Amino acid sequence: MSAAKFPLRTVGLTLLGLLLLGGYVWQQWRGPEVAGYRLEQRPLVQRVVASGEVDSQSISQIGSEITGVIAQRLVREGDRVQAGDLLLSLNDDEQQAKLREASAALRQLTDSSRPQAQATLAELNDRLAQLSRERQRREQLFKRQLLSVEQLEQARQVELIARLARDRAKLAATAQAPGGSEEQVLRQRLAAAVANLAKTQIFAQTSGLVQSRDVEPGDLVQPGRVLLTLARADSQEIRLPLDEKSLAPVAVGQSATVIADAYPQQPLAARVSFMAPQVDAARGTLDVHLALLEPAAFLRQGMTVSVSIETGRRPQALVLPNDALRARQGERAEVLRVRDGVVEVVTVRLGLQGTGLSEVLDGLQAGDQVLSGEAVAGQRVRWREQAMPGSGAE
Repeated sequence: MSAAKFPLRTVGLTLLGLLLLGGYVWQQWRGPEVAGYRLEQRPLVQRVVASGEVDSQSISQIGSEITGVIAQRLVREGDRVQAGDLLLSLNDDEQQAKLREASAALRQLTDSSRPQAQATLAELNDRLAQLSRERQRREQLFKRQLLSVEQLEQARQVELIARLARDRAKLAATAQAPGGSEEQVLRQRLAAAVANLAKTQIFAQTSGLVQSRDVEPGDLVQPGRVLLTLARADSQEIRLPLDEKSLAPVAVGQSATVIADAYPQQPLAARVSFMAPQVDAARGTLDVHLALLEPAAFLRQGMTVSVSIETGRRPQALVLPNDALRARQGERAEVLRVRDGVVEVVTVRLGLQGTGLSEVLDGLQAGDQVLSGEAVAGQRVRWREQAMPGSGAE
């Protein structure tokens, strides 16, 4: 190798080394590459998402008003019934016997006791009239001194006894007369027997779905025991035990979407209809009830559902993914903004907040570059843009 070529190769290698070193120094000066987002305006929907279950506002507990033995059970769990449908029947032999006894007593009054009382009263009226005439005749004879005092007093005593007997017969006839007290008592007894017989047939008072049964034919039942439970047809709702941390944006009247885990392709529209007045301290949740806007026959009591409540909406908002937020406290948070390749800490004020995106009201503007990764204020970084998540705050 010639002496002229050796210095040229050495110079070339030296220059290449200097270039590589310069590039390394340049990269180090620019800082590490950190991913981040470019702020932009887009539609924003804030949602609160939670799991709940199908429930009912109205659960009827059906029992018997009388003691008896179940003769028939005509429904079971899952059966849909209409108001007036027969659900259970009790053995009615005793009630039928009491009804026949009450009917017979009323017939005896109308067919026998009443006519007999009226006849007795008429007979005693005639006898009293006869004895009154006899007493008057003796008084006339006594005035003419043709009769002794003893004979007059005897006539008066006999008349008094007859009058008392007539009055008793009159009271009895009055009691047994149409509409009288005895007839009222017997008719009330008959009505009670009819009512008790009717109680052996247990009917549905409202339309709905049988939720549970706790009775079979042959069982002895008594008042106070629950035999069936019935969920009213128009009372189906969704009950959501909502974490109290997610409670602030939720309000009665907000719209929601309900999806049963068993039927993911059939979303249902609902609205928030009720919020419990207090938080369950043991679970840290508050019961939120949602009314379905249309009935859903495929839903079953206790079925698990996913609920998304729309708590706010903006047609256009400056949005930022939540993973770019730091030191978040209420509506305030910090972000790392990159300006001219240098990291700076910026305090922002938030609007709608969700689990995915949040609205930025103050502190940033469209086009600003913010970091999702870690960095230190004043550090030089190479910002690499990454795609924003979905368009709504869920």
